[in-house]
Amino acid sequence: MTQTTFPQSLETPRVALRLGLGLAAFLAGLDKFVGLLADWPGYVAPIVAAMLPASPETFMQIVGVVEMGVGLAILTRWSREGAWVAMAWLLLIAGNLVLTGRFFDVAVRDVEMAIAAFALVRLTEAHEAAAGADRGRASSARRLEAAA
Repeated sequence: MTQTTFPQSLETPRVALRLGLGLAAFLAGLDKFVGLLADWPGYVAPIVAAMLPASPETFMQIVGVVEMGVGLAILTRWSREGAWVAMAWLLLIAGNLVLTGRFFDVAVRDVEMAIAAFALVRLTEAHEAAAGADRGRASSARRLEAAA
């Protein structure tokens, strides 16, 4: 029989990734409305800005709403799903940044964050599988006790 218990040594990195990625997404999204961290519309590649049906400012506010939603998903019971979206989102952002011809350092950082989001997906899947196996064992034990 294989071990299905989630290793305690992986719980701390799972929680750290969950908090770090969830809070970063939420706060970056919130900042799209406040503008303390960056000039967000300046990150939109000219070729992308030309295709937008709205101004870069309006687009970045829409992005902010999505980022806050993704951050909340990661921080709540939808960590796996939110991390999948964050991973794809961060890769799209990195691609946009490369198209600007600038911000390559930020693009690399976003690719690294996408890798961290993927790691969170896998850790969350392992955690959920172990929790399901533990619930199954507890249910089986209760049935055996009731039958005795």
